[in-house]
Amino acid sequence: MPHRNKTNDNAPLILVVDDEVSIRKTLIEILSFEGYKTHEASDGEQGIKIFSEHKFDAVLCDIKMPKMDGMEFLNKALEIAPDVPVIMISGHGTIETAVEAVKKGAYDFISKPPDLNRLLITIKNALDKGTLVTETKVLRKKISRVQEIVGDSEPIKRIKETIDKVAPTEARVLVTGENGVGKELVARWLHEKSTRNASPLVEVNCAAIPTELIESELFGHEKGSFTSAVKQRIGKFEQANGGTLFLDEIGDMSLSAQAKVLRALQEGKITRVGADKDISVDVRVIAATNKDLLEEVEQKNFRLDLYHRLSVILIHVPSLNDRRDDIPQLIDRFLESICADYGIAKKGIDDSAIKLLQQHNWTGNIRELRNVVERLVILSGKTIIADDVKNYANP
Repeated sequence: MPHRNKTNDNAPLILVVDDEVSIRKTLIEILSFEGYKTHEASDGEQGIKIFSEHKFDAVLCDIKMPKMDGMEFLNKALEIAPDVPVIMISGHGTIETAVEAVKKGAYDFISKPPDLNRLLITIKNALDKGTLVTETKVLRKKISRVQEIVGDSEPIKRIKETIDKVAPTEARVLVTGENGVGKELVARWLHEKSTRNASPLVEVNCAAIPTELIESELFGHEKGSFTSAVKQRIGKFEQANGGTLFLDEIGDMSLSAQAKVLRALQEGKITRVGADKDISVDVRVIAATNKDLLEEVEQKNFRLDLYHRLSVILIHVPSLNDRRDDIPQLIDRFLESICADYGIAKKGIDDSAIKLLQQHNWTGNIRELRNVVERLVILSGKTIIADDVKNYANP
């Protein structure tokens, strides 16, 4: 059970793993007195279970323990959450092992019996480092801005307005549209403008994952739960905890996986394949599809209750053929980025070439337009003309 400080529920959460009851209780008392929240475990196996179920800020772990020793715990903990600092607790006979643990990724080690001042300073430094790592990740995320949604056509204006209204809420969104129209970009902006944007946006292409593996991908699995499960796997729902999960092409998801996704949305809990214990998750789900899901419901390929859970807000992204006025802006943006990628000066394009491209039947939508512009950049002269479009627009 967690020991919660009554005065500060937002205090850092620390896991104490030690098989010696006296040491464990002493550490818990010290940490609780200093205002930290704690969980405790009596061995490495129990420690890993607890560690995988909660979001810890730091860990204190003994080295010599039954069932699973501290070194094995460290290896598994670093696989699950590599940014959480693990401080090893070592007896006199395990100092060399403790040094080895630091080389393998432990933050530091403390000798038994622990010196109070050394313990608290080490924990404070470890927590400061963890905060710095988080802030650095957020800063990198802000630097690598999401690509702009290009266009001033009425449908695009409506989409941008809807994103601005919906993104700050917790409402689930279903994004519909043909392949290549930019559904993923809409999902990215919904996350970027949300209150969850400091946490991860995790993307899953349901159409690209074999049916027999989709549940493992989404919910994770325990070691040995099936033939190829050689180690524990953390699923996408857990990876997205606190952030956003983007389920692309959800119309291709199996009915059994749909049932589990529905439960996750209803109860905020998931169960790894091969496990019998629930794990709480806090995830906002955005889904996308190129299919008519209500038609899929009629054909018994999609659950109606899941459809209603996902489609609190519907955003339809039009085909490029339905927003031809945006094509000149898109061409200009692609010329700029493609020429920069190739390290050449931005090429021009004359009006007659643009008009021909506006008349083209864009069955592949924006993805196809970008490919065509790249082909024109490679094969044309300094300025792209109508003859270039006639010769190279079609493969």
